[in-house]
Amino acid sequence: MTSSRLALEADARRSILSHAREGAARDPPAEVCGVLAGDSDARTVTDVHPVSNVADDPRVAYELDPEETVSIIEAVETAGDDAVGFYHSHPESDPVPSATDREQASWPGYVYLICSPDGRMNAYEWTGNEFHELTIAVE
Repeated sequence: MTSSRLALEADARRSILSHAREGAARDPPAEVCGVLAGDSDARTVTDVHPVSNVADDPRVAYELDPEETVSIIEAVETAGDDAVGFYHSHPESDPVPSATDREQASWPGYVYLICSPDGRMNAYEWTGNEFHELTIAVE
């Protein structure tokens, strides 16, 4: 991927924020996560697939359930779409990569979208060494 822009369909944005708000409403609040699907060449997200967060402490971390993630990516590709990247929420902090996010990022070239239940969201491409911020265009 080479564009510094992420096109995010409005329905996909609503789904991400709804999921983030569900996680924030838990007691204690929990990060939620999932797969972003669409066209990786055009860097367009048309669909969102929630995945269980299996992190030891979901209040401050996320870990995509490996089996669910593989199953969803296979289903997305079977349907003719691409896995564009992943999303997760920060229910109690700003939607920017944390130190843990940087340590655990492992998919170079993919989008990592971070959102806050209040509607803020930021997207980044993981280069393998660092996150490069992307401009989000809601379409």
